[in-house]
Amino acid sequence: MIPYIQSLFAETGLWTALGVTLVAGLMRGFAGFGSAMLMAPIFAILFGSAEMVVTVVAIELVVSLQLFPQVRRHADWKVLTPMSIAACLAMPAGVWLLASVDKNTIVTSVSAVIVAFVMLMWTGWKYTGRRSTAATVLVGAVSGAMMATTSVGGPPVLLYLLSGNDPPQVNRANIVTYYFLTQFLLIVIVLATGVAGVDALVRAFVLFPVMVLGAWAGGRLFHGLASERLYRNVALTILFLTGLFGLLRNWLVA
Repeated sequence: MIPYIQSLFAETGLWTALGVTLVAGLMRGFAGFGSAMLMAPIFAILFGSAEMVVTVVAIELVVSLQLFPQVRRHADWKVLTPMSIAACLAMPAGVWLLASVDKNTIVTSVSAVIVAFVMLMWTGWKYTGRRSTAATVLVGAVSGAMMATTSVGGPPVLLYLLSGNDPPQVNRANIVTYYFLTQFLLIVIVLATGVAGVDALVRAFVLFPVMVLGAWAGGRLFHGLASERLYRNVALTILFLTGLFGLLRNWLVA
């Protein structure tokens, strides 16, 4: 069993993957978001784009499974139902892109999405349109396709859901529930199509305890040490640097 696990990280190094996961967990612990966006471009470079999607989504799914029972009663199902259905229907198109597009393009795309998302968050921009069914379905479809292709489907959903006047507990419940409803199906689709294999799930199983440890440490170490705004800015800065590295990696390596 140990040799098999070692073989899964033979080309990249287990410690590199564990370090990235630990930082992602710390970010999740003190900022509450951004772990998938941090892992996605780096894991795509380490493991390949298809394997990255399954590994990242599986790690995030376990977190969602833990949180969903706590938040489901606060979720706005009128918004989440059409959004989640649209996301699931769009996933096959995203998986097709995942299988058709080369790794470098995927890394560049996910890095560009992260940089754009961070810049929008820094400017304070919010969606100001009406939450119509058509807008909700469109956001879900875009997010589902992005999630299947890059594992990062959060930015359009986060910007859309956080634009309203819902209380924090509803926003948190909506975000957790959306991921809970969509991530399991994505893993099934990717594995069923043969785009990625079971090895990606085993990697997630190995890395997940480090994610939990990082999230716990992040919550403990940073709680009360500074303002929530500082946590948010630190997390956004880390994400921005990660996305920038993904965009400039070829130039930096050269």
